[in-house]
Amino acid sequence: MATHSWKFFRAGGFDQVKLETGADLLNLDQLDQKLWVALACPVTGIEFDKKTLALIDTDKDGRVRAPELIAACKWAGGLLRNADSLLRRSPTLPLAAINDATPDGKVILAAARQILSNLGRKDAAEIGLDEVADTARIFAQTLFNGDGVVPADSAGDAATQSVIADAIATVGSVPDRSGKPGVNADLVARFFAELAAHDAWNKKAETEAAAILPLGAATAAAAAAVRAIKAKIDDYFARCRLAAFDARALTALNREEKEYLAIGAKDLSATASEIAGFPISQIAAGRPLSLRSGVNPAWAAAMATLETAAIQPLLGARDTLAEADWVALTAKLGAFECWNSGKAGAPVEKLGLARIREILASDAQAAIAALLAKDKALEGEANAIGSVEKLIRYHRDLFLLCTNFVNFRDLYDGGDPAIFQVGTLFLDQRSCSLCIAVEDAGRHAAMAGLAGAYLAYVDCIRKGTGEKMSIVAVFSQGDDDNLMVGRNGIFYDRKGLDYDATITKLLSNPISIRQAFFSPYKKFVRLIEEQVSKRAAAADAAANDRLAKAAAEAAHADKAVADTSKGDKAKEEHKKLDVGVIAAMSVAFGSLGGAAAYLLGLFKSPTQIVLALVGLVVLISGPSVILAYIKLRKRNLGPILDANGWAVNAKAKINVPFGTSLTGIAKLPAGSTIDLSDTFAEKVYPWKRWVAIAAMVLLAFNYRAGNLDNFIGKYLTESIDSASVLGKYASPEAKLRAKQRLEEKAKAEAPAKTEAATNAVVPAK
Repeated sequence: MATHSWKFFRAGGFDQVKLETGADLLNLDQLDQKLWVALACPVTGIEFDKKTLALIDTDKDGRVRAPELIAACKWAGGLLRNADSLLRRSPTLPLAAINDATPDGKVILAAARQILSNLGRKDAAEIGLDEVADTARIFAQTLFNGDGVVPADSAGDAATQSVIADAIATVGSVPDRSGKPGVNADLVARFFAELAAHDAWNKKAETEAAAILPLGAATAAAAAAVRAIKAKIDDYFARCRLAAFDARALTALNREEKEYLAIGAKDLSATASEIAGFPISQIAAGRPLSLRSGVNPAWAAAMATLETAAIQPLLGARDTLAEADWVALTAKLGAFECWNSGKAGAPVEKLGLARIREILASDAQAAIAALLAKDKALEGEANAIGSVEKLIRYHRDLFLLCTNFVNFRDLYDGGDPAIFQVGTLFLDQRSCSLCIAVEDAGRHAAMAGLAGAYLAYVDCIRKGTGEKMSIVAVFSQGDDDNLMVGRNGIFYDRKGLDYDATITKLLSNPISIRQAFFSPYKKFVRLIEEQVSKRAAAADAAANDRLAKAAAEAAHADKAVADTSKGDKAKEEHKKLDVGVIAAMSVAFGSLGGAAAYLLGLFKSPTQIVLALVGLVVLISGPSVILAYIKLRKRNLGPILDANGWAVNAKAKINVPFGTSLTGIAKLPAGSTIDLSDTFAEKVYPWKRWVAIAAMVLLAFNYRAGNLDNFIGKYLTESIDSASVLGKYASPEAKLRAKQRLEEKAKAEAPAKTEAATNAVVPAK
């Protein structure tokens, strides 16, 4: 079996297959899937036509997998004369490109021509997506379109059209591909079933008219009158029976006076709900119900309707209604109520019994069935129209998906952004082009944190329209000094729409070599600032305490007793404190001067000094830079995409050069000029700097020469004089002075040592 010959390119630190011909797409099934960059991608959250993705996603699981992409490429490539046309990504499909040598290609070509003909473009040489997307427009002038739905105007005679219209009016409709309301086989079957059921229901009443319709057509009105008041009359006779059982219940059965008082203060009407709740008439043992006098006003109208519609026709004229008469009346209408409760074909009842029987007697059902069969016969051609749309979409989109799935060419070639790049974030004088849509930042961060990249999760909103989206942006240049939760920027999506952007979460990792180089110095400066701030705060608090104490002492000055000894002692302590301060300053300057003198003596040439400074910088920044470089080389796009539903199959590294291309830093445009005169710049006094440097140098040379040794010996300790600290690097004069001081000290201590030795040998008495 012949195998396809592949070409590869290296990008992102790994090998990726080149897709340069239609044959490459058709033979993707021969490419080892271990060499694919991705094996699956989601159908949402990416910049790609969602309907095309839905067509490729044949199992409708919300993800496009490698086998589905292979099948799509083979289907589309097999329907084209030359599969190379897939690489053009054209939104229109030339009819000449369709391979009509295959049965499927012949059907699709015929369907494409039919579409153009229906749209009035019979002689067009190509067809576009906008022409197949609007099916209503395509089928607007066609009577049959293979969807199994027939509108009323699809019938050739007025009688059948009228029946279809009646069906739509009673049992509903479904839209035809042309957009018109119509009926399908299910609706037609239901319509005629309802007609037959309603007709049978009416025939039962006609055959059993004596029992079911004692009043003929007026029976329904009589039954409705009884139904409207039945519960209230049943209540009345039940109360009367209870009163006959025990006369003591009579007052309660007629409702107590206080209930009338409660509603008497209100404005009432004859139909007020409070009145309607009372009995229909006064309760008494064995009393028949009066039809006219003493009737509850809320029920008077219903009682009058009952008398005229039911009582008089069925029982005869009377002034009262005994309980036995009431039972007889409801029994006469019982058969009607039973029949009426089983009403069938209610949806078609509004057509009227005469129209129902007219339709049933006609051949309308057979005529509509013939129309449906005729429409169904065109199903293949109509479905081919859907295949035309599918082929046009694949012709336009398949290659784009492959270059973001089989390889990541669009990501690495610096041209069009990849389909998972949803826009550009501008924040902190940087632009981040690697921005990916996320649904749940917390869940995404759990996986994306393994990427080793500096990630900022950002909420974006267009306040004018309320549109919202959440993204994660990769920062791969600059530093993180001004990146913090709550910072605002602006985000532009792929359509150019702008969103207000706010950082909600950060995953901190090294951003750049530059950041790593300056990081130790920034940490040192921050440490100094923190210490200075703490010391300043402590000094401020102490000063405030002293002021408070002085104020308190001033307030009680008349009660204070002078204590000379204590005052003298305090002066001595204050004097010692002042000396200590001077000594501390001397130590600081002496140490700095000594260090400077030591370095000056250690290095004999400027070159050695420069090399030493370079070595010091390497010693400080080197570990941070090396560690950052290792981490930056390991940054991987895979976890960021996998957290979004991708199945990235390669180590898609974001190394330093590639990361630099993903984040832009603010730069002045080429050819621009800048005026460096800043009105509000901090004023610089260079003479202060030179004075300080000169003082330090002078102090260093005096320290090395031993000129400060007397001061150090008087106020501090001789162990830090220049001869002791600098050793062989001290000046000869300093060494000589140190030797003389040692000899003088030895002479001064000699008598004391002799006396101590004598005392040691004399025996105690």
